[in-house]
Amino acid sequence: MNNTARLRTGLVLALLVSPVLLGAEIIEQILVKVNGEIFTKTDLETRQVQAMRQRGIQLDPKSDPTDAQLRQALNTVTPQVMVEAVTEMLLVQRGKELGYKLGDDQFKQIVDNIRKENKLDTDEKFQAALKQENMTIADLRRQVERSILVQRVESVEVFGKVAISEDEARRYYNAHLEEFTTPAAVTLREILVAVPADKASDAAQDAAAKAKADDLRARAVAGENYMKLAEESSDAPSKANAGLIGPISMSDLSPDLRTLIEPMKNGEVSPVIRTARGYQIFKIETLSASQTLPFEQAREQIGDRIVTGKRKDEFDKYLAKLRAQAIIEWKNPDIKKAFEEGLAEQTKQATPPAQ
Repeated sequence: MNNTARLRTGLVLALLVSPVLLGAEIIEQILVKVNGEIFTKTDLETRQVQAMRQRGIQLDPKSDPTDAQLRQALNTVTPQVMVEAVTEMLLVQRGKELGYKLGDDQFKQIVDNIRKENKLDTDEKFQAALKQENMTIADLRRQVERSILVQRVESVEVFGKVAISEDEARRYYNAHLEEFTTPAAVTLREILVAVPADKASDAAQDAAAKAKADDLRARAVAGENYMKLAEESSDAPSKANAGLIGPISMSDLSPDLRTLIEPMKNGEVSPVIRTARGYQIFKIETLSASQTLPFEQAREQIGDRIVTGKRKDEFDKYLAKLRAQAIIEWKNPDIKKAFEEGLAEQTKQATPPAQ
């Protein structure tokens, strides 16, 4: 978003949530207090702009700052923004209660990594980058510390307490065997002697094509190089790859072709078969049977999949508990409504559909 767009966004936000004027000074409007910690209009504006950037919402810089396009963009992002903001405040507060903090050495290491990753090899470049984001080093530290506290609370208070039993893992494995099963597959080479559809009723031409296919098969069975035969004599597009096709899942083959190929072995050449395209011959390069990963080998994958779901459930419960225990004072009814809408949407997404 360019400077003009940022300015127009700020104007609209000012119209939506106007500050209180006192003489020539502007008193920052408080939108909500969470356990005494304030969230202001400026905080909201900053997060809204970030959210629109992340979602790739492009706004016409020439548009009227009060137009429907910009208002719709704000209406789209604000519910989620408010849920994330309140969640962050609750987790940061909990982290401080538990005594977590960002040490000077840890912050220095994080800053060094930021500079290295973004090739900010001088103090001038680093300060310029901060200025471009309208941040000071103190702002950066606050932002990093809040992120560290959130991660620490999530890890210690929720994720670190989630575990799965052997019975849970076994039940998941038995109920989702297809997830750990590699289907049977085949890689083959083909030779096609084409018979044009408009010549299918021409017995002489059909017979000539059949005779050519029989000869090619006989030469292949006798040991002649199948790849060379395909390159020189096949009418199929695959001749460019010496007739190579696959690997293909056996379930993706036509029933007739699957019936033909299933009993064959690697290196075996099929009989000549008549298809809609003409006469075809296949050679099996590799034929692999369906394989199911044993439970012992699938155990780590199973753990990851179950834990991911359980972490989400436990985290939602943890946040609900923090919200229930918190003193949340809303100072703006529209922002409260946006928060409730975001929370309802989050709950809806977490609820599985009825069977």
